[in-house]
Amino acid sequence: MRLSELSERSGVPTATIKYYLREQLLPSGNRISATQSDYDESHLRRLRLVRALIQVGRLPVATAREVLGHVDDASLGRTIRLGAALWSLPHGPEPDDGAPETAAARTEVDRLLDELGWASVREIGELSPVHRSLVASVATLLRLGYPCDTGYLVQQARLMHQVARQDLDMMETYPSEKEQVEAAVVATVLHEPLLASLHRLAQEEESARRYGL
Repeated sequence: MRLSELSERSGVPTATIKYYLREQLLPSGNRISATQSDYDESHLRRLRLVRALIQVGRLPVATAREVLGHVDDASLGRTIRLGAALWSLPHGPEPDDGAPETAAARTEVDRLLDELGWASVREIGELSPVHRSLVASVATLLRLGYPCDTGYLVQQARLMHQVARQDLDMMETYPSEKEQVEAAVVATVLHEPLLASLHRLAQEEESARRYGL
């Protein structure tokens, strides 16, 4: 398809598509003349991913470029490729090593991962920004006096593991490894706000059932 058709099918203005091309968020089309290029379904899929990252995920262009660079890196194994792309997304705060609750939070997180048997995550540890963000969250809860022991965390983590299985089941329906990693990134950017909304709605519903309106 030509640029105008790519714009029409995606709903993205041609000027914005040209900007994404200049910023290397979108691969160049196949040159068919000095002034025209041809685009295919892979460009349309990538364009939708770029829009999800920038509009929904609110990623800066530089961060989106980094995420997409990992998506495109066929030299990486699928787990590393997916992990690198997801690690490039924004995360929560870093642990405050000066806070006394941080050491206790690390202990709780280590106990959690041992209880779950998540050996790979345990081995990577705080190299992962997600692990560090979890430690920071647990430390904050401990500081505020809210319960956040291993038993509580295990129940929450097992629920999230079911969601993760569904995510990867969906991912594996795509034919190529690149498309699978793209789908996993989209699932993270789009589904996490969805899960947060469902969590809040569930709290509202459970509150009404327990205590009435």
